[in-house]
Amino acid sequence: MLTLLEEDRHWWFATRTRAILAFLDRYVARPESVPAGGGGGAEPSAEPARGLRILDVGCGAANMTHHLRHYGQVIGVDNNPRPLEVARRRGLEAYQATAEDLPFEDGRFDLVALLDTVEHVPAEERVFAECRRVLRGPRPGEGGGGKLLVTVPAFMFLWSKNDVINMHQRRYSAPELRAKLEQHGFRVLRISYSNFFVFPLAAALIFLRRGRAEPDLASPHFDDDAYQVEMEPTPPLLNSLLNGVGRLEAALLRHVTLPVGTSIVAIAEKVAP
Repeated sequence: MLTLLEEDRHWWFATRTRAILAFLDRYVARPESVPAGGGGGAEPSAEPARGLRILDVGCGAANMTHHLRHYGQVIGVDNNPRPLEVARRRGLEAYQATAEDLPFEDGRFDLVALLDTVEHVPAEERVFAECRRVLRGPRPGEGGGGKLLVTVPAFMFLWSKNDVINMHQRRYSAPELRAKLEQHGFRVLRISYSNFFVFPLAAALIFLRRGRAEPDLASPHFDDDAYQVEMEPTPPLLNSLLNGVGRLEAALLRHVTLPVGTSIVAIAEKVAP
């Protein structure tokens, strides 16, 4: 996995990225010159690859751009101007827009990334409909068209202060997310929970903290000088340990579907009406 940003070093971001790459490497073709993520040897380049037309909806500060560029040309949108300033400094072509009203013509993109975004939006059905609209349809001989990659937080019983400072509207179960994707014209190719190994510890920590003081983390929804929600600091040794757990989980995700976790990752394709 390419490590360019400070976010790449935090175990949560790194685990999510490895899970995403496990799904993309199976269902989305990389340009031949770009090696698969997570392997040994030299790290792949952060330069854009010639390949798919990719839209990152809710791109924030472009934390995922250098990973998505392994698969093609990336454009981002976000409704908050503060992280967009950072995204543009990081080299992303990014526009201010809402996920419910994307400023692109029908069928423009081969891949839409909706990464920890839809849970922020009250009108989730409009987000799924817009993602479907801007994805290309099936080509002759194809069973499906462009692909939608989704990550969301899992299980409402894990609701915590982190959901509040992120202004989440909901958390999902895997069957619920699958049903909503199918209702909006997608065929789900794969869906799995992630953060499987940390799930017991994370759930226990959430339950123990309820009604008690929790870490005071910056959020752009409440702090004028924050451009993204601050990740809870993790001691270096624990961060390294959890990074190793994330590598193990990513290896498993290439072969099996995980039954539980604190997050969900799914990939689906647009089908004809």
